[in-house]
Amino acid sequence: MSESAENYEQVSIYRLDPEIQQELLSTARECVFNWCTRDQWPMGVIMSFLWARDRVWLTAGAHRHRIAAVRRNPQVSVVVTSTGTHLGGAKTVTIKGRCTIHEDEETKSWFYPAFSRHLHPDSERAASEFQEMLDSPLRVVLEVEPVKFITYDGVKMALHSRGKLDPSQLSEPSEADTVRLQREMEKRGIS
Repeated sequence: MSESAENYEQVSIYRLDPEIQQELLSTARECVFNWCTRDQWPMGVIMSFLWARDRVWLTAGAHRHRIAAVRRNPQVSVVVTSTGTHLGGAKTVTIKGRCTIHEDEETKSWFYPAFSRHLHPDSERAASEFQEMLDSPLRVVLEVEPVKFITYDGVKMALHSRGKLDPSQLSEPSEADTVRLQREMEKRGIS
């Protein structure tokens, strides 16, 4: 790999370091939750979430369209950005995963308190009031088990662009940045 970036075609080399990925997932409070509708249109909404037990945990009313969609097709994705966190911007984690819908009291009994404290870490009263509001008859808990992580560290890219990133911090490029990139260049007559 070169000492500095030549262009922005190979971005898979800028993966988050595992400890930064873990910190981002543990501290961020919002994500984009994505699913497919019955007619296969991708949809997404911003939702509050909790990273716990190596899973993404969310909650919604059982009557929401996304719940019916997940019941039909549990393949979902979750996108988390560092914007608004102490990590600054330009860091993302995308999770391709399988979603399980929980309606049991055992799941709700650990999730509601943990979720409430995560969203309201500075106010025990706010966390308690939020927890009480969550505990309603139609509420379900979503558990997303990761199948694949796609991460990106824009700080690494910026440093590499200026020739200021130690090459040991670059990740191995993905198949998209090797095989598929080469195939696309050949198709366009670029050598």
